[in-house]
Amino acid sequence: MQKFDVDLFVIGAGSGGVRAARIAANHGAKVKVAEEFRVGGTCVIRGCVPKKLFVYAARFAHEFADAAGFGWTVEGTRFDWPTLIANKDKEIARLEGAYGTNLDRSGVEVVRQRAVVEEPNVVRLADGTRVSARIILIATGGHPNLGLDMPGRELAITSNEIFNLARLPEAIVIQGAGYIALEFASLLAGLGAKVTVVHRGDKLLRGFDEEIRTRLAEELAQRGIDFAFGASIDGIYAEGGRKRVRLNDGSDLFADEVMLAIGRTPNTTGLGLDKVGVHLTENGAITVDDTGRTNVPSIYAVGDVTDRVNLTPVAIREGHAFADSVFGGRPWSVNYDVIPTAVFTEPEIGTVGLTEEQARAQGRRLDIYKTDFRPLKATLSGSQSRTFMKLIVDQKDDRVIGMHLVGEAAGEMTQLAAVAMNVGATKADFDRTMALHPSSAEELVTLRGRHSSSDPIPEASAEATPAI
Repeated sequence: MQKFDVDLFVIGAGSGGVRAARIAANHGAKVKVAEEFRVGGTCVIRGCVPKKLFVYAARFAHEFADAAGFGWTVEGTRFDWPTLIANKDKEIARLEGAYGTNLDRSGVEVVRQRAVVEEPNVVRLADGTRVSARIILIATGGHPNLGLDMPGRELAITSNEIFNLARLPEAIVIQGAGYIALEFASLLAGLGAKVTVVHRGDKLLRGFDEEIRTRLAEELAQRGIDFAFGASIDGIYAEGGRKRVRLNDGSDLFADEVMLAIGRTPNTTGLGLDKVGVHLTENGAITVDDTGRTNVPSIYAVGDVTDRVNLTPVAIREGHAFADSVFGGRPWSVNYDVIPTAVFTEPEIGTVGLTEEQARAQGRRLDIYKTDFRPLKATLSGSQSRTFMKLIVDQKDDRVIGMHLVGEAAGEMTQLAAVAMNVGATKADFDRTMALHPSSAEELVTLRGRHSSSDPIPEASAEATPAI
């Protein structure tokens, strides 16, 4: 048998690559990981973790405002952007250290330089070293799109740079209407920035349930975010220390920063994959089967570089499945059917399973249960924000096949509902579950009455009055 330097060489030390490396090493494999930037990948260094810390920071503004209705006098509040940046950096450094420690404890060697594929079983490091491996795993993630060429594109920032700005912009224009664009629009508005979202389409969050898309636009507008629908940025021009943003209709917006959040592209350029014949999609994603294997038998890929479901927990699960299957003798593959997702805007979105539109496109006959209510907290705070909940039930077997929420703690509720949906819970199972009162979550087990999308949404009693 051919002798290799290592059993597994992983290119990329993000969430998927780190999990795959650790599990493979725990199964007895000799593993090396190459990382040219920082261990932890997009999620830890410049994605979900710092984003969520910024979301927490932004929410304090609403908490301070709400406190007055409960008898608190909150005076002299002041937000300091450099303090948030410094504390965020400390936490990211701590997490990066923890990732490195866990790899070390598992016996994984981390190589802090770029690696490219030179042959089906050989990688070459930036210093010229060649390493042979029985299996090569690509886990290089993705990067923000910059869109088409336009005047002044170099003046724009992306989600990579937003976390390290020297100061909070007083005004920012964000192009895009996906979850990244809207999360930053929401949190920056919460921190005090004037935010304008520019979007080519007429609705936010393509692919989400239609009622969720409409509800979020209303809520964000209520919080002072401006929208330019049916528009795109044609040019960015530096003027007097600020930026003039020319839209496709000839109008101008003025801002301190312009952020492009128009999607992400897999990191496959310059990896040598073309040299060994790995098949890529039109946008550069690596084509894999349900085990993560490419058309080259010794090369696998997991995470955003495959452009399947671009979420951190999915990348982690794919990495784990790969390592168990290839090195642990316990083959299994990831189930992509019921994946809970949150959008950390204000208010928050939680969603799991099929949208109503997806379910109807499959020819299913549906029962729709939904409600809209003002939560108990808002009755004293004076907030006009409302909570919306929607369950989608398949008439054939009464199974809950979709759940969509807008409101406080929507993500937390969605995670637990996903457990029930993964084991095939029916609407009757939800109905049999005792309500936890007073809570918004109780409404999920007390929803009654079937509705169509055109029906008026019934007012609920959750949190406001005892259920009768």
